[in-house]
Amino acid sequence: MHVKTGDNVMIISGKDKGKTGKVLEVSPKEGKVIVEGLNIVTKHLKPRRMGETGGIVKAEGALYACKVMPVCPKCGKPTRVGHVEKDGKKVRVCKHANCGETF
Repeated sequence: MHVKTGDNVMIISGKDKGKTGKVLEVSPKEGKVIVEGLNIVTKHLKPRRMGETGGIVKAEGALYACKVMPVCPKCGKPTRVGHVEKDGKKVRVCKHANCGETF
């Protein structure tokens, strides 16, 4: 997957298009990510025990990983991710012409 937990990403399609946020959780099996403060959904909670309160809660919903692009820390643009081998480790690099920053 091209996105990892903790990455700064930009949403490229949908209702939050153009907004950026930090990846909180990645689910490679489903191909989805949860981004902090974006794709807010409302959940209706029913009280399960005596004294517990129910109500409407807002939370981040999962969205498909193909709808987000990592933001390069150097050039600040959303970018496709390339992979190169550096010191025996596979690292991600920015694909913009004059950047090439690893992250």
